[in-house]
Amino acid sequence: MAHNTEYSVSGYARPELLATPEWLAENIGRPGFGVLDLRWRPDGSGRRLYASGHIPGAMYVDWRTDLVEEEDDCDVLLTAGPRLVTETLTRAGIGNGMVAALYDDIGSSYAARAWWTLRVYGLDSARIMLGGLDAWRALGQPVSTAAELRPPIVFTPRLQSRMRLTASDVKQLLDSPGVQLLDARAPSEFAGHAGSGRRLGHIPGALNIPAAATTEPRTGCFRSAQDLWALFRKAGGNARRRLICYDSAGIGACKLAFALTLIGCDDVAVYDGGWAEWGDRLDLPAETTRRE
Repeated sequence: MAHNTEYSVSGYARPELLATPEWLAENIGRPGFGVLDLRWRPDGSGRRLYASGHIPGAMYVDWRTDLVEEEDDCDVLLTAGPRLVTETLTRAGIGNGMVAALYDDIGSSYAARAWWTLRVYGLDSARIMLGGLDAWRALGQPVSTAAELRPPIVFTPRLQSRMRLTASDVKQLLDSPGVQLLDARAPSEFAGHAGSGRRLGHIPGALNIPAAATTEPRTGCFRSAQDLWALFRKAGGNARRRLICYDSAGIGACKLAFALTLIGCDDVAVYDGGWAEWGDRLDLPAETTRRE
């Protein structure tokens, strides 16, 4: 059933990073345009969700297997190398210079991880669809159960190394006055009162901006630019610094990085190893927030 939510990209510094369902409906099928379905579930049922109904022409991408490198330590979800990303995008029919519209059904969390991965490899024209599949259905647009096929296409990765940091990179930047670490986890995890791993807490000097707070719970859409700026400033954020986002699995970090880029922060990076890696390494410093 349709609802009266109005999807708008006005007010953002980078509105071209978003797609409304109306814009998507107008552009589907045009040359140089593709759609990626990023719905995902821990039990592996995301592909079945896709098969049961997706935006016509959309190709399914499983971020966990298609965009993450297989490691011995499955808790550390590092971004895939250029070979796997190239294979994934070639199969999905996304080539250099194309516009890719990304959607999921959980507040753009997985779409944001894919958006950031594509940017790391030089595809700057990806957009996240406001409201995900629910917004598409609410507009009265059709869904498809067809097994989609796209012709092979050339994607040449161009690594943007400044956007993705390793633990070693972050360690070297800890005392840099021009850098600000942003922890995208829940406040209880940031404070060291909850979480998993060998240690609890956060990277020294980090500020806490929960990724979940960047979207509206009811619609899953990103909050207004005014609200996002207020969230950033309330945490003590300084847009003149280089911003480095992290969480546990890279999902929240990428969502926060997207929100900050959307409102005009122009030097945003992600440490994708995050607390899953940092917290387990006893050679790296950590701190907690004391209870009052």
